[in-house]
Amino acid sequence: MKAYSITDIGENRRVNQDYVFCEVNAIGNLPNLFIVADGMGGHNAGDYASRFCVEFFTEYIKNSDLESPIALIEEAIKVTNDKLYEKSIQQTDYEGMGTTLVVATICGNEMYVANIGDSRLYVISKEIRQITEDHSLVQAMVKTGELDRDEAKVHPNKNIITRALGTNETAQPDYFEVELDEGDIVLMCSDGLTNMLNDETIEQLVRENADDPKRASETLVKQANQQGGKDNITVIIVKV
Repeated sequence: MKAYSITDIGENRRVNQDYVFCEVNAIGNLPNLFIVADGMGGHNAGDYASRFCVEFFTEYIKNSDLESPIALIEEAIKVTNDKLYEKSIQQTDYEGMGTTLVVATICGNEMYVANIGDSRLYVISKEIRQITEDHSLVQAMVKTGELDRDEAKVHPNKNIITRALGTNETAQPDYFEVELDEGDIVLMCSDGLTNMLNDETIEQLVRENADDPKRASETLVKQANQQGGKDNITVIIVKV
């Protein structure tokens, strides 16, 4: 397994509110761990939320005795949400803060994934597949038939998310179990990438650099910035 992560402030933002964690070696009882978090909130709250989320989450994983990957991730998300929400209601500077979270661990040929918000995880094999589902206003409108996917991409409210970590007493993540084959590529990213590049372009750039996760990740960030770089951009690529 080869993996690489990168986070970039983009062309328009003054602060990077994304935070990333990428480790191919064991973290506690997990054989590896990959995380992308995209914070939100005024002043410094967004970057604090994403950083706190990832650091607290990984520390909890390191110290937990739970052995089941799903149970371990589920419990870590719950406890992290509790702590983040507690801080948001106790300190006025952090009021209303929250973060997206997409987390994955690969155990043999099985990948366990959790997500909340609109950061994404894809698997690129014979085709590109988005595994996670955006928790966003426009995605909800697509599901009800109010918008089609092309309209959703340019909708003025496309950045409004309907679920996040730390914004409520109870987190509502989705969980996925994905079977992987040798040679599959896992891509995790914040919406700073997917708002600038469509899935077809992402797939093409990753395939052109499939043997080098570092070059593939850097190419995606460079291309997103060339398309406007309107938001922070974070990418993890894992070659199975």
